[in-house]
Amino acid sequence: MILLQIIFTNVGNPHALGQKPLTFPRQVVALCQAPFLLDDPNVELVFPADAIARAKHYLSLTSGGLGAYSDAHGIPGIRKEVSEFIERRDGYPSDPEHIFLTGGASIGVMQILNCIIRGELDGILVPVPQYPLYSATISLLGGSLVPYYLEETANWGLDIVNLRQSVAQARSQGITVRAMVIINPGNPTGQCLSEANLKEVLQFCYQNNLVLLGDEVYQQNIYQDERPFISARKVLMDMGGNISKELQLVSFHTVSKGYWGECGQRGGYFEMTNIPPKTAEEIYKVTCTSHSPNVPGQIFLGLMVNPPKPGDISYERFVRESKGILESLRRRAQIVTDGFNSCRNVICNFTEGAMYSFPQIRLPPKAIEAAKNAGKVPDVFYCLKLLEATGISTVPGSGFGQKEGVFHLRTTILPAEEDMPAIMASFKKFNDDFMEQYEDYGGYLRM
Repeated sequence: MILLQIIFTNVGNPHALGQKPLTFPRQVVALCQAPFLLDDPNVELVFPADAIARAKHYLSLTSGGLGAYSDAHGIPGIRKEVSEFIERRDGYPSDPEHIFLTGGASIGVMQILNCIIRGELDGILVPVPQYPLYSATISLLGGSLVPYYLEETANWGLDIVNLRQSVAQARSQGITVRAMVIINPGNPTGQCLSEANLKEVLQFCYQNNLVLLGDEVYQQNIYQDERPFISARKVLMDMGGNISKELQLVSFHTVSKGYWGECGQRGGYFEMTNIPPKTAEEIYKVTCTSHSPNVPGQIFLGLMVNPPKPGDISYERFVRESKGILESLRRRAQIVTDGFNSCRNVICNFTEGAMYSFPQIRLPPKAIEAAKNAGKVPDVFYCLKLLEATGISTVPGSGFGQKEGVFHLRTTILPAEEDMPAIMASFKKFNDDFMEQYEDYGGYLRM
């Protein structure tokens, strides 16, 4: 019996697949975790002066070091750093009082959905394919998921006509649609929304009195130059007029993605735009039930939004490490996309952003019948066969939602760059053998 090494491409967990942590933030947090090191006369032989200074800065913001509770919506000084980052990014002022630090973006999403959903007749528009956090949380809170389908043939673009149809259908069932989710860049689809598309979304939400939830956790993960990341908040402010003062928007970010990849540190935030003060007070009460976000995660967040600057001792190393990770991810995105598109009955849009590829697998009727006989969903059947043959662990598209009769899988682009060609070669051999086994005819024509 041959034991395969499992290649875990099923979860966006960068460090588990070999991504190295950035040096500067780890140095700062190490000093914060062990502040007695700051009193050691040899500390400057081990840690650079700017890391020492930053550790002292963050410790001064706490009420008793990393072991003490912070304010329920985060350390005020770090919320200020986040607001300054947002202002630099978008070109518009940001109020620290409108920023809540959270134990990762997922906790923030759950807290906001908890405030929006009152019962089963409250609906949330969610993109399909979607990150299952949304469907699971909506189900847990007793609300209704209202799907809107992204258009695969338009590089997973968002169609306003489809949005209108989704809302109309939900209303015909007595559901009040209260909010809309966008994931930009997309998970699992990896697309980047254009400014024009974002304007359409904002207008749609304004016309339909919807809160927009902007999941923007992959904003550092961009692998092309045609569609750079632009925040929903910046587009909203650029639009001016009543919409910029009235549309309710909640935006999310995290230290878990990008070139940080600090999934285990659980640091994130959400920013509220045009949320009424009384509503914000109720959201604060919800956050108080958790006492406070994890303090080390808050410090990682402060370091993400306020990294070393030109002239700092650690700046050149920080830039070298972060750029190296992003440039490698860009190359890996191309390797994966090209690899899938070289395979029989597989088509894949280019991974413009995020950490994932979501190829469509055109399964032959015999494979679908074999899956049915095995009691499996067809793409689950395919992914299990792939795992058994190669050790490559992926997620079937049915876990994210997809159109009836269409099948996908999601894989990350996170394995080490030097391993990628062999992984894609292994996938291609499996896929071609699979198609040979189950296909009666000469294959599908590429569309």
